[in-house]
Amino acid sequence: MTAAPLDPLPVAHPPAELEVYRLPTGTYETRAVFAFSGGSVFDKRHFAATAVLVRHPKGDLLIDAGFGAAVDEHIAMLPRFERAPFERASTAREQLDAAGYDFSRLLGVIVTHVHWDHVSGLDSLDVPVWMNADEVGYGADDSHGAVYRAVSAGHEIRPYEMKDGPYLGFPASWDVHGDGSVVVAHAGGHTPGSVVVFVALPTGQRYGFIGDLTWQCDGLTHNKQRPWFMRGLTDVDPGGVRAGLERCIALRDVVHLIPAHDVSAYDPIPLLPAVEASAGASR
Repeated sequence: MTAAPLDPLPVAHPPAELEVYRLPTGTYETRAVFAFSGGSVFDKRHFAATAVLVRHPKGDLLIDAGFGAAVDEHIAMLPRFERAPFERASTAREQLDAAGYDFSRLLGVIVTHVHWDHVSGLDSLDVPVWMNADEVGYGADDSHGAVYRAVSAGHEIRPYEMKDGPYLGFPASWDVHGDGSVVVAHAGGHTPGSVVVFVALPTGQRYGFIGDLTWQCDGLTHNKQRPWFMRGLTDVDPGGVRAGLERCIALRDVVHLIPAHDVSAYDPIPLLPAVEASAGASR
């Protein structure tokens, strides 16, 4: 049974300067039959590898890192059956450079979890990586953390605590800036420390970056988990994923939910404008 919607939403006071941008770094190809129960083997999907920049006066954050400069090497590190055709775009670092971004503003990367397609881009980002203790342990020891261990070498790892109590049905959370604008909620299930990152904009719009609780929006609209054989391969606790998915479904009418790998889910979020494009628009 799907949980009842939560109303009202928690109070948030995002600053007027808060902005959110998407940094699409590429896609890889799979079939819907592998993405959600009932998906078709004939339905080809392009899975997003997208980083998200949240700009805040107290310091900016990236949510996930997308594909890195050495993504082909990272894919080669995977078991053969996990490799898929992929298309690369500019890395998050390249897009930030093209925008003339001031890296002194960037507090680091909050990873929704440490699987390769969320962390590959750390290879060209010299910034701290923010994770809770459960995910730090998983990334250090699990076979699925091989790419993470390679790309995070030399990075400062900043563990954070879920010290701010339940949030939108999730059992524990961390209010990053203390104003409700960026709240990290513990989801678990897919990995022990996987998280959902909620962002409240000054316009009143709310986003929920739900990582891999489902790979495609079909999981939300049709209330479908991954197929049973994929759950066994990818989820440490399928029941925990089910619970997190139910929590998200209850929020669909009040929060724009973004599964990490659904390309179209990012459409409402603007691209980060390059310096040249901004200059041209002002002339």
